[in-house]
Amino acid sequence: MRIQSSVTSISWIPSEAVEGLPKLPFTMGVAHYDYPPPDRIDHLETMHRADLFREANELRAWIEVEDGKISDYGQTGRGRIGLTRLKLGPKEIAVPAVAMPTLQNAEVGDGWVRFTQTAGGRTGMPAPRSVRGKPYFQINSAIAWTTLALTIHADGTSEQELAGASPFPRHWVYDKDGGLTHKSGAIDFDKWYREAHEQNTPWGNEDSPAVVTAVESAVERNLSLEIMGGDGKPRPQSLSSGDILVEQGDTSEGSPVVYLVLDGVLEVVVDGEVVGELGPGAIVGERAQLEGGARTATLRAKTAGKVVGIPGEELNPEALEQVAVGHRREDG
Repeated sequence: MRIQSSVTSISWIPSEAVEGLPKLPFTMGVAHYDYPPPDRIDHLETMHRADLFREANELRAWIEVEDGKISDYGQTGRGRIGLTRLKLGPKEIAVPAVAMPTLQNAEVGDGWVRFTQTAGGRTGMPAPRSVRGKPYFQINSAIAWTTLALTIHADGTSEQELAGASPFPRHWVYDKDGGLTHKSGAIDFDKWYREAHEQNTPWGNEDSPAVVTAVESAVERNLSLEIMGGDGKPRPQSLSSGDILVEQGDTSEGSPVVYLVLDGVLEVVVDGEVVGELGPGAIVGERAQLEGGARTATLRAKTAGKVVGIPGEELNPEALEQVAVGHRREDG
């Protein structure tokens, strides 16, 4: 009996993810950020032709099981890499990307096979810059990638994971049915820009572990579009690891601020105990708006990140109540 499964990642550049001098082309409208990918992917090749992502990594694998034991196995799949589109006045220039060779491996255990696949590449545009470590200067742009892992068991079950990834851009992971399951939680543009040249990647000496978070709810996604899509787009607030966004018990004059996590991971701390973690796309601080103004938990940055805040009274109270119910359930 053949058992098949798959896992796919999509990499894209969220709004405000680029920092420093490289941000200038985005600010001027020469380069562009990306729209968030869909919650479900049904036709990856169609998305690729429509240039809806920067990179994708699709790992497909199978095992043959006879009398409860694995008799054979194999994997297919590949990476896909998009174009870099630049607007110069009325004209648009499409610069082909440079794909790295796809790396595949399989590890066989007692009743399971764990497949891994690394795919990625870089834009074809030169990016002269100083870098950390030898050779101290690079002309080619930095490399982005994901390393996916897929474990298939003889009983027919399977698990997928984002085993490694470049610290930029954002990476979303989809299961065999095309449903969004996980996200990379933190972007470090400067680390990527200064360090992700070939010897510091899976094609050289190392991979980078990925900070992975759960997927936000549909109502949070709708609220995030409302927050970021208004005329008065809020200014991001940067957080360093260990920073306190709000303190349990604090009150404020007027409507409490509700926050959208743009990047990074926040710890939810109640009475000194960490009861949960929230990542990009999450709406946080909503209970103060719903429950009389006092903060019911401390929100502490586990990683560096960015948030935007908006007065809670400007948001739909029924939607905030749905968010709060979901957070209570997640926190146990």
